[in-house]
Amino acid sequence: MKTFINIILTIVIAFILGLFLPWWSVMIAGFIMGAVVGLKKASSFFVPFLAIALLWIVNAWFLAQPNDFTMTKKIAVLLPLERNTFLLFLITGVVGGIAAGVAGVFGNQCKQLIAGKK
Repeated sequence: MKTFINIILTIVIAFILGLFLPWWSVMIAGFIMGAVVGLKKASSFFVPFLAIALLWIVNAWFLAQPNDFTMTKKIAVLLPLERNTFLLFLITGVVGGIAAGVAGVFGNQCKQLIAGKK
């Protein structure tokens, strides 16, 4: 349950910050949730990773849907994806997820450093 709440809060914070800040605002959201919630071990990476990857994939789909994925197909041709829009959405999510996951680990490590734990 704690993981699900962390995912939802990370998505909400990242979405709100994304309205005003550039793409790296997802790192701020991952850092905040990593520092506040303090997950253990690998989940401090994978929870923000999953949250932001899901947010970016859904957001990319909603942005591409109104124009029948025209621009998405053109970008998929430029990359060696053979017009596969799903793969482009997946790559987009992975890039954002890695950024948020690293920030989540950093936030968790900062929390442990301040608390004096090893």
